[in-house]
Amino acid sequence: MNHPAAAKGAVALPLPVIPPATVPISGGGRAFPVRRVYCVGRNYIEHIREMKEGDERDPPFFFQKPADAIVTDGEVPYPLLTEDFQFELELVIAIGRTPDPDPAQALSAVFGYAVGLDMTRRDRQREAFREGRPWEVGKSFDASAPCGAILPVEMGGHMLEGPLTLEVNGRIAQQSELEKMIWNVPEIIVQLSRQYRLMPGDLIYTGTPAGVGPVQAGDRLRGRIAGLPELDVSIVAAR
Repeated sequence: MNHPAAAKGAVALPLPVIPPATVPISGGGRAFPVRRVYCVGRNYIEHIREMKEGDERDPPFFFQKPADAIVTDGEVPYPLLTEDFQFELELVIAIGRTPDPDPAQALSAVFGYAVGLDMTRRDRQREAFREGRPWEVGKSFDASAPCGAILPVEMGGHMLEGPLTLEVNGRIAQQSELEKMIWNVPEIIVQLSRQYRLMPGDLIYTGTPAGVGPVQAGDRLRGRIAGLPELDVSIVAAR
């Protein structure tokens, strides 16, 4: 008897299939499969001012990280090709379904929220900015997107306000409020949907407040946003 797949003309794969990256869902026993990782640039005025790049009147823009840049085990290796490895604390939106065209229904697409870090090779990003090149070398590298457990909306509601705090080695490095985002959660979803078809499994990193800075191997970062599960990350030596 022939195998059903063979009967349909299935093609053998010469390489092993890599399973999708996943993020734990708060409550245990479930994981969120990651399809894409989107990031919002320049979504806090204070951060625009500290970076001294761009006009405060410009709208935020979007870039992507690879899905396998997600880190959930609490260890971020210090990357190659940089001498200025920096943190950016961010609220993460987990998309549970494709958004409705009606902007008033944008929040219904949200599965939940998490605490994330947009880790950045700042020296490489600045070089790319000066030379008018894409940011991938500074943003879209291995282990550049640590993410905490996702708190589903039915458990914690929507994250439209509340404090953000990042501690580095026990000292506060970043501190702000979600209300200070230039674009809030539903606006981000609406604007991003004009460029891409958002799908279940997408994560959106919503931008960072002021206070970004460098880290070294041995440093410990602890991020807190409103009532979400904390993100606790250690920077380890390059693997």
